[in-house]
Amino acid sequence: MSIPIHNFSIQDKRSFEKFLNRSTQDLSGTISKIIPIIQNVKDKGDAAVKEYTNKFDNLDLDKFVWNLDEVTNESISPSLQKSFEVAKKNIEEFHKYQIPKSWTQEISGNRLGIKYTPVDSVTIYAPGGKALYPSSILMGAIPAKLAGVKNIQLATPPQKEGIPPVLAFVARLVGIDRIITVGGAQAIAACAFGTESIPKSEFIVGPGNSYVAAAKVYLSGLGAIGIESPAGPSEVLIIADNTANPKWIACDLLSQAEHGEDSIAILLTDSKELAEKVQNEIEIAFKERTKRIEIKKKAIYNNSYILVAPNLNDCVDFSNLYAPEHLEIITKDYNNIFQGILHAGSVFLGEYSPVAMGDYISGTNHILPTSGGARLFSSLGVDHFLKRTTFQEINKDSLKKLYPYVKEMSESEGLDEEHGHSVYLRTL
Repeated sequence: MSIPIHNFSIQDKRSFEKFLNRSTQDLSGTISKIIPIIQNVKDKGDAAVKEYTNKFDNLDLDKFVWNLDEVTNESISPSLQKSFEVAKKNIEEFHKYQIPKSWTQEISGNRLGIKYTPVDSVTIYAPGGKALYPSSILMGAIPAKLAGVKNIQLATPPQKEGIPPVLAFVARLVGIDRIITVGGAQAIAACAFGTESIPKSEFIVGPGNSYVAAAKVYLSGLGAIGIESPAGPSEVLIIADNTANPKWIACDLLSQAEHGEDSIAILLTDSKELAEKVQNEIEIAFKERTKRIEIKKKAIYNNSYILVAPNLNDCVDFSNLYAPEHLEIITKDYNNIFQGILHAGSVFLGEYSPVAMGDYISGTNHILPTSGGARLFSSLGVDHFLKRTTFQEINKDSLKKLYPYVKEMSESEGLDEEHGHSVYLRTL
């Protein structure tokens, strides 16, 4: 068994349409399962959270909320501390450039403008099932802090050994206010509605399994919380030509596959020779690097593929239709290829830019839209935590000058008796 190779042409829709379908991303069935959980948490608060923690995590906990001074300050290695500190510096520097400024401008004699204010509270969700993601705490907390959010809490599934030292260290590093040891849909519901012990948040960000994703989407639809974007399994799409290193390409595909069985890894190329070499390198890697091997194999064999196109332009067109979470461009003229990219969560240019650099250390955010969401949403940034309020101060002379147009427009909508009249009164 090996990763499948298919030929496609952008001119022949039948040759590639099935590859655009992320059928595994349909959350409707999962949503129906988590609605009773959400309702129970809303109605019963801590009692429901305790019930689901016992049921799903096999832990009987009486306490879910931990202030940082209550968490044992177990040390992690100095080298790991340094790694997170460097990542924090780079992420802060990149995100500082995103901070917008409030502004005013005179238009038709009136003072108009925009005022930015942060949301009051944010929950960052950090998974704790098959892998811990302390790096996601950096990605969520740093832009929120730069936006001016005053109340930031971390929600993460409980562990039998207590709060992992690495999570506690990173939480302290970025100034998290408290840690909520609850996971899954019940964590999202508890933070959206609040319970006796768990404070309510206005916004929730961060990756999670399908139950977490479904809870975020459902509660966002109810208006109970704000979310960065609908989230699904991790995915990478690589556009490469015959100059690319097949061993490196194979490793980059596998680096996404090791996230989970439902991860997606795709190679687009105009070189059949490269496709076959990458296919072979993946099989070699399976023999040489066996950690999380079953997870990687399921992701590669069940969800992933290599597409061979007549030319790189077809690869670009497919990528724009697919709108991948992560896009690597490893071609001779990657900057020229990049000019044609319209939809992608985050783009990695050249052979020395693997996705893992953005996942950890380069400074860009790794909380990204998945499942085609890059056509509508952007990577998590400072602006996600800011509300944009418009304002206007109307000048009397301008009001008189513009009233005839208001009169015409309000009459056309049948709202002249009050809308139009509210302006007319001020012209007298």
